[in-house]
Amino acid sequence: MADYKDTMILPKTDFPMRGNLPTNEPKRLEKWQEMDLYRKILEKNRDGKPFVLHDGPPYANGPIHIGHAFNKILKDFVVKSHAQRGYFTPYVPGWDCHGQPIEHMVEKTLGAKKMAETSQPELRQKCRDWATEYVSIQREGFKRLGVNADWDNPYLTYTPDYEAGNVELFKKMYLDGSIYRGRKPIHWCMRCHTALAEAEIEYGDESSPSIYVKFKLDAMPGVFEAAGADGDAYMLIWTTTPWTLPANTAVSLAPDAAYVMVQVAGSNMIMAEELVEQVTQAADWQDYSLVADASGEPVRIPGKQLCGVSYTCPVRNDLKGSVIYGDHVTLDTGTGAVHTAPGHGQDDYLVALEFDIPLLMPVDDNGVLTDEAGPFSGLNVNDANPKIIEWLREQGTLVAEQTISHSYPHCWRCHEPVIFRATDQWFVSMDKNSLRENALNVINNEVRWIPEWASRRIGAMVSDRPDWCISRQRSWGVPIPVFKCEKCGSTIANEATFDAVIELFRTEGSDAWFTKDPKEYLPRGTKCEKCGCADVVPEKDILDVWWESGVSHTSVLKHRCDEGLRFPADMYLEGSDQHRGWFQSSLLTSMGAYGVAPYKSVMHCGFTVDAEGRKMSKSLGNGIDPADIMKKSGADVLRLWVASVDYSQDVSISDEILQRTSDAYRRIRNTFRFLLGSLDDFDDENNAVRTWDELEPLDKWMHVRTLQLLQDVTSAYEEYKFHYVYRAIYDFIVNDLSAVYMDAVKDRLYSEAINSPRRRAAQTVLMNVLEVLVRILAPILSFTADEVWECYPPAIRNKQGRVESVQLAGWPQSCDFVPQMPEGAKAAIQSDFDVLLEIRDAVTKALEAARNDGEIKKSQEADVVVSAPQEVIDVASKYTEEMFQEMLIVATIEFQKSDELVAKVSHTSLPMCERCWNYRELDKNANHSDVCKRCEDVLEKMES
Repeated sequence: MADYKDTMILPKTDFPMRGNLPTNEPKRLEKWQEMDLYRKILEKNRDGKPFVLHDGPPYANGPIHIGHAFNKILKDFVVKSHAQRGYFTPYVPGWDCHGQPIEHMVEKTLGAKKMAETSQPELRQKCRDWATEYVSIQREGFKRLGVNADWDNPYLTYTPDYEAGNVELFKKMYLDGSIYRGRKPIHWCMRCHTALAEAEIEYGDESSPSIYVKFKLDAMPGVFEAAGADGDAYMLIWTTTPWTLPANTAVSLAPDAAYVMVQVAGSNMIMAEELVEQVTQAADWQDYSLVADASGEPVRIPGKQLCGVSYTCPVRNDLKGSVIYGDHVTLDTGTGAVHTAPGHGQDDYLVALEFDIPLLMPVDDNGVLTDEAGPFSGLNVNDANPKIIEWLREQGTLVAEQTISHSYPHCWRCHEPVIFRATDQWFVSMDKNSLRENALNVINNEVRWIPEWASRRIGAMVSDRPDWCISRQRSWGVPIPVFKCEKCGSTIANEATFDAVIELFRTEGSDAWFTKDPKEYLPRGTKCEKCGCADVVPEKDILDVWWESGVSHTSVLKHRCDEGLRFPADMYLEGSDQHRGWFQSSLLTSMGAYGVAPYKSVMHCGFTVDAEGRKMSKSLGNGIDPADIMKKSGADVLRLWVASVDYSQDVSISDEILQRTSDAYRRIRNTFRFLLGSLDDFDDENNAVRTWDELEPLDKWMHVRTLQLLQDVTSAYEEYKFHYVYRAIYDFIVNDLSAVYMDAVKDRLYSEAINSPRRRAAQTVLMNVLEVLVRILAPILSFTADEVWECYPPAIRNKQGRVESVQLAGWPQSCDFVPQMPEGAKAAIQSDFDVLLEIRDAVTKALEAARNDGEIKKSQEADVVVSAPQEVIDVASKYTEEMFQEMLIVATIEFQKSDELVAKVSHTSLPMCERCWNYRELDKNANHSDVCKRCEDVLEKMES
């Protein structure tokens, strides 16, 4: 028996089966850096339509985590998919280098004692050093992910030009009247000693006392007195913050709710009728009655009509409070009578303004009650709660006490509970210049939100938010650029002083604010407009870090427009929490200063969670370090995972999930290896078929499927549906390319003569498939696609002028190698192959059953009879038996009419060709009597 192995054309490629990504990816990064790939892409697309994704700055205070990697890879998908399609895509990465997170880490490193001994300039330098170190660490982490960016020229919020941009925005909005200084309640962290914005708050469950307290009214309301009620009257309130009672100045009622007087144990207490039963259970009243009129009906009075009733304040007996009303009062819990301390709550503050109620603030920066709190002076607010409750019990005014668990605001940095506390702060008015209205208009009508429902999320936040507190009582940040008169305390801020500060920051940075005398840089003659004093003091507070990152549209997009950046940006992309953070602060500062949104579109991503949907944390031990993933599997596996998930929701990641992703990666890699191995001898200029009719039916179908894939993937990239990109490509590779086409044409590729038209036809189609796959996967599998590009068939990769990276190759065209398809051919092929693939499914099922029954060992041994309805036979009759033999990989096939489509398999009686291993008729008189006619012809040509 002859050995025909050497007569076969077996796959040949230098593209290895194993990628060894952890070792090879860093080498490819070095190559990209040496060739300056980022700049070359920009230069190639210099005349293309600009697309600017503006990078949201992460905090420079630790190595990158999996959330960072998820976010940055998504951005890279957006940028690379646009660059691949010819867009001009400058991408400048940034870091948030100021703010409490960094100052907190420096404080933690120094310790409390050393921190107290450190001067503000020294502290700022230490914070700068800390941020600089972690910018470098994070930059290397992001580069390792394969992200293309201007890494050598990032934007850093502590650089002089960036800091100057803060003042430019502040100047515009202050002079327009949108920024003001006021005293109002804000979130206050007792541990960090600073005000916090809503974006700096996280919520967690806390246990709090729930108390019912009766406030003694100065007189019995007439409506109840007329019904016969006598003695002292009380308003029954409910609160979960007993420590705020020393600041009480009012009780708020629901304006239209019905209030009644409950008589129990000799007390006459007013509360909402709707909540009487609930209060009864909380207070464990066994017997009570409602004050009623002559007919026996309870006396009811709307809350609004009790407005103006006065009472003695519960702790400060020397003060009188007033009953008022407000829409913020609800009847879902409590008594319908809300203890109102305007210095300790936003709703309380707003309703107090409406009724001209005084604001008390008996709590200092440390959360300690002051002398204004009377007998509780010197107590921390947490320690004060039980003391106040016990005191109320002794006074006979505590009606009931419980403990409840409820969601409560915490500081985002120290994670301790915060308090609401009125202090003098700087605010951006949401309504003075219609900022809220204008912002909502662009949210709803001008900006594209991805996903669409995100507009409702940010819209609700902007609609309901209070004025924005932008001042912080910290050291590391950009100072609020105003001055105070040393004599009268008035604010000194005008166009000239702002311009002087802008110039100071731009030339020397904001550190100069803390080391220079204002007279050194302010215009001569600067003085207080109120009293004429020329001695000015710089503001001590710094700007909210969200303001700082929010003004990047000016400090980056506007200041660096000569680098191709533009305002507004085409896209902002960050985590879903940024609807209350960077997305919002950027929008408000841009609308406030320029009247336009800083972005045309906003895309958000969810958070990374473990396989069970739990947030990753050290305590649970479920965190996954992207560096560990890359050491084990490579960045491309991590990138493929990002592409496989729906980023708009929280996404799960685990070792098991990554293993499945690795399996999918290997499937894709092996497909590339088959393509490259099958095309090693292919030269498109000399070997590609030139006419459509030279293609076999299966080739034409494969080409039509490739065109459809390209269309689907292009659309998915345009819609930013990267998981659709992944699914379309993976399903195409597994279901169409590998399972059907590649399996079928192996015989042609390996067994036909090297220049056989049938073989070259298959290679032409495979070359086109390779061209499409490598380019559409380049934004996702950047390392692997580039490796594939380097391993192209020698005749193609050695062409003069060929670009050195697939990222410079552009988007695939519909017919890079395959001849132009005649009009109408696509629809005809799709229609026919819908039927032919149904036949294949029936045959595949029958073959599997025959294998299981021991009838055959492999499909080549099978004779197949397909029974099918006439309409199926009509389609099948258009094609030769040879086409079905190739597509189904069987010995013979015949069709017969039936009501349903079924296939029957039997073992063939034909002999096996010793060269191609197909079962065909053999010519015993041929020179090679053990091979089929096709193989005999090939051998004859080889020997001639």
